Amino acid sequence: MAKIMAVNAGSSSIKFQLLEMPEEKVIASGVMERIGLKEGIFTLKYDGKKEETNPVLPTHAEGVELLLKTLIEKNIVRSLDEISGIGHRVVQGGEYFKDSSLVDDAVIEKIAELADLAPLHNPAHIIGIKAFQKALPTVPQVVVFDTVFHQTMAEEVYMYATPYEWYEKYGIRKYGAHGTSHQYVSQRAALLIGKPLEQSKIIVCHLGNGASICAVKGGKCVDTSMGLTPLEGIPMGTRSGNLDPTVVSYICQKEGKTAAEVVNILNKKSGYLGMSGRSNDARDVTAGMEEGDHRCRLTFDVQAKRIVDYIASYYVLMGGCDAICFTAGMGENLIHLRKNILNRLTVLGVELDEQANNVRGVEREITTKNSTIRAFIVPTNEEVMIARDTVRVAKISA
Repeated sequence: MAKIMAVNAGSSSIKFQLLEMPEEKVIASGVMERIGLKEGIFTLKYDGKKEETNPVLPTHAEGVELLLKTLIEKNIVRSLDEISGIGHRVVQGGEYFKDSSLVDDAVIEKIAELADLAPLHNPAHIIGIKAFQKALPTVPQVVVFDTVFHQTMAEEVYMYATPYEWYEKYGIRKYGAHGTSHQYVSQRAALLIGKPLEQSKIIVCHLGNGASICAVKGGKCVDTSMGLTPLEGIPMGTRSGNLDPTVVSYICQKEGKTAAEVVNILNKKSGYLGMSGRSNDARDVTAGMEEGDHRCRLTFDVQAKRIVDYIASYYVLMGGCDAICFTAGMGENLIHLRKNILNRLTVLGVELDEQANNVRGVEREITTKNSTIRAFIVPTNEEVMIARDTVRVAKISA
């Protein structure tokens, strides 16, 4: 058995799970938030308990140091020598990374070079990697990229109809995101429908504050909704998703803003937040909808319509579909959004089981026996995928 730490470092946070492999048993999990602020938040779950403290965490290094110290103090591990490997989620691997990779100086340098394509994510991942390197210098570390799963897309799928030189000079193309989640859920779906992965046709709807749709045929990604950056695709918590690019220049002209300022609004002040005028939190927008707020209802209707557009196009692309899967925070918990989406797909033979759909956060089939396409709630588990790849790439004996 081997203990693997799966890490997702953000600009001011560190999410983690400590797993026992190959059993994939979660020993401990949690998150460190508000790193760099006056008061941090450290949430730790282990042995059926949940503990929350408010330490001062000036940098990620102090966060990692406190995390490792706490694992010993709580007797979660007797010694740090028990940790056999550390796997890090990295959002953007560009075309350079075709698989997960062992961390070395060259890999870190390449992740830094790709920061232009993920400015909010890649720099934070590097900070997390270096913090763990400092604390556990002899433990192998592996980076697992959101983009790798999408590297199987055909050229006609990932290329934009822009000047070809932009692709040659700057790598302008579709990369996608949430690949680790899409891979896990599609593999799980194949098991649920009792079909070999190689023969399956799965559409995964990863619906969180960030959201993307993915077509997975034979276990490989053939298309996905996010593009060069996570701004492309369906409307999300704060992102607009697809729109006419001239909106940017038009608003620049009308409101005297720079292109960067408008893109920032499309990334951070649009989506649920911009349309509803209330919040980027689906629970708040749901409350508004239930109170009769037209903009809140419209917010969900616009998102559902765009999601169905992708599902229908992926149905054609794959020549059919065995299962549609809902995952991540909203996919797993928004009963009314799943209903809104599936009821728009009756033309494809989808038949929602309303009683089965009336649940949150559990794995379950939510279509009737008469439905020609089956639909499921499948809670995602990116950490398990990170741990599996860490064991594989670092050749850890488990």
